[in-house]
Amino acid sequence: MPDSDISFLAQKVFVHRWPHDPPNWEDSTKDNIDESINKNSEKKKVVIKQKTIKIQDIEFHSLKKIGISVPFFNDEFRMIFESQFGKFYAHVHITMTENNYLDVFNQLISWRKTNFSN
Repeated sequence: MPDSDISFLAQKVFVHRWPHDPPNWEDSTKDNIDESINKNSEKKKVVIKQKTIKIQDIEFHSLKKIGISVPFFNDEFRMIFESQFGKFYAHVHITMTENNYLDVFNQLISWRKTNFSN
């Protein structure tokens, strides 16, 4: 993994179809997302490269509307973005609560400024 990649384990990840007007996901795609991410209670591996985010074995690209925040009164960060995986569109929510969440948060802010300046 190159030094510029950001890798961490997320406690919660939720992926859903977005916006609501593109084609519905195929049943096998929805089942795969549910099994590997949405309904999987284990921590999910997240690897962020320049213009892609890989969660478990699913790579999201064409990233936009990337929001990263630390909510009041919580020791965690949250990241939300719109993307594509394969031919499908998705809205992704990531929550990380590990002790180093602020370090990862700062890396993500820098990554977003570097790769998505607009």
